[in-house]
This record gives sequence, C-alpha cells and structure tokens, in this order.
Amino acid sequence: MIQFCKAYRKEPEDISEMEFARSKSGHDKNQIYLIKEKDEKFVYLVNGTTRTLDMPKKKNAKHIQIIKNLPIEVTEILEENLSDLTVKRAIKQYCQMNEGRQES
Repeated sequence: MIQFCKAYRKEPEDISEMEFARSKSGHDKNQIYLIKEKDEKFVYLVNGTTRTLDMPKKKNAKHIQIIKNLPIEVTEILEENLSDLTVKRAIKQYCQMNEGRQES
C-alpha cells in the first residue's frame, strides 16, 4: 500500500531543506517545488524546469505549504545525485501518484 502525503504549514524555523512544498499564493499558486535552501524568512524553491538548482525561486516561507510523508518511490528518486533532472522526475512522480489517489 502506498502512503501518501499530508500537507501542512510550518513555521519558517521548522522547515527543512529537501522537502516538497506547494505554493499557496502568487502567480505560481498550487505549483509543487523542492526546497533547496532556507534562511530566516525565505525559502529557495526549485522545480527542475523553470526554476533550476542554479536559479531557485525566492519565496516567503509563509506562502508555502509543506508536503510530508512522500511515497517511497519519490524519496528514492531524490536520494540519487541531485540535479535538475532528478528534481523534475521526483515532482512528476509525486504528481502522478497524487492524481491516482484523488481519482480513487
């Protein structure tokens, strides 16, 4: 049985790098990203296509929703050598699995 994510909001100091997050506001609302870095108030998000590891999106930590309990298949992809391609594959895998869950 596949265990899917729970999404919730955390305080900025509780956010960890290498977690998935969903944008809650802005022109990128509902987009899925991987948190590359964080600082006091902001997180730096990548998606492998428009926001690469070299050029992450700076976003206020209050405007994201953390996604926890990712399926094992997704975490295995992220454990590979981190590159834009692996980030893109992990997000695609998560979205496909999440769509399957919503249809059930």
